[in-house]
Amino acid sequence: MLQITIPATELWNERTNQFVQTKEQALQLEHSLVSLSKWESRWCKPFMSKTEKTTEQTIDYIRCMTITQNIPDDVYNGITSEIVEQVSRYIEAPMTATTFSDDKKNVVNRDIITAEIIYYWMIALNIPFECQKWHLNRLLTLINVCNIKSQPKKKTSKKDIMSRNAALNEARRQRLNTTG
Repeated sequence: MLQITIPATELWNERTNQFVQTKEQALQLEHSLVSLSKWESRWCKPFMSKTEKTTEQTIDYIRCMTITQNIPDDVYNGITSEIVEQVSRYIEAPMTATTFSDDKKNVVNRDIITAEIIYYWMIALNIPFECQKWHLNRLLTLINVCNIKSQPKKKTSKKDIMSRNAALNEARRQRLNTTG
């Protein structure tokens, strides 16, 4: 969870042609599957894509991440570029100590990942729905771990078996002082 403080500001309301005063507001944010799902249902586009988001879309995602109750919409107009940067660092944080080997890094996944795809993965891997409130990167790591652990063991190639047997035979010859 990330806690941010939006400073008190004076903003111009174009609809009423008046200045509006906002109070300093502390918000608790959570980058989760729930917030991702809310944002995608509003914008009808995948959040986890390489396309840049507009300022309006970015602020709306912060709104979707907010778990603090009863926040007036005017508060979000006081979000500064520093707050956006702080939220971006939080979104990109791994939130886990789990790492993966480089074996699969060269594989490019061209699938478009949406909230529904992630929910599908959770169902297919029997991950409980309580995890939808976890930090999204932590949930994706759990999905990756479950996927790796549920795959059948990789079979050893004949070449590797023959190489290992030759090494074992040579070690036995050395140990027993024999030639064959």
